[in-house]
Amino acid sequence: MGTMYYGGPSTPIHIEDRALAHLKVVIATKLRRGESFTLSWQHPDDEPRGRSTVWLAPSIPLRFVFDDPEPPELSREWIHDLANSANTSGGIQLVAEHLDTGPVAVEATTAGEAPRSLPEL
Repeated sequence: MGTMYYGGPSTPIHIEDRALAHLKVVIATKLRRGESFTLSWQHPDDEPRGRSTVWLAPSIPLRFVFDDPEPPELSREWIHDLANSANTSGGIQLVAEHLDTGPVAVEATTAGEAPRSLPEL
């Protein structure tokens, strides 16, 4: 279980490592562009029932802590889904990963061809 600290260490937000890794990509991209937005999620089973939303802005300290020392392979489709929700008035909705899709494949490039990157967020 990973942890996101937003605005300081007093209120940790616990999110599964794989989901947090995908969120990190989308959140970092949006904040790097100077964009503010909301992030909403349902509480994990070990917390009181409900859901939460936080306002994410570039000026507020943010830290991601992962339990697993190795980063997971990222799903291009999940990043795309999260990025699409980030661009709506409702903000990022932490949606479940589509498990029938595979991880992002690292494809070999031919001479002169640029490596492919993650989709534009």
